[in-house]
Amino acid sequence: MGEKGFATASFLEAKKKGRKISMLIAYDYSMARLLDDAGIDSLLVGDSLGMVILGYETTLQVTMEEMIHHCRAVARGAKRAMVIGDMPFLSYHISIEESVRNAGRLIQNCSGGFPYPPLPINKNPP
Repeated sequence: MGEKGFATASFLEAKKKGRKISMLIAYDYSMARLLDDAGIDSLLVGDSLGMVILGYETTLQVTMEEMIHHCRAVARGAKRAMVIGDMPFLSYHISIEESVRNAGRLIQNCSGGFPYPPLPINKNPP
């Protein structure tokens, strides 16, 4: 998919060619490294890490700082795969400014990956 690996444009390119895209969840450097070496296209750092790794009862307790910590670890292990980080509960939809700031923090810490869910575009701004 290019010299730097799977990138945002790679999703559209794969769709146009009818190629399936692989995505698996990774929460740390070791798993990211294994999945990247196996040729997985994209790695999702899900807020499910709250229950699977951190022992929370739900994903509602996961903070931006925890997501950033795990996104950074996964990004270090992924040399080819695109890293996508979940935006945790209350990190978006509070205000446009807060949503954009938090999305930017994830992008910055996912080595150019992108946040999920993608921020909605307000077609009728005030």
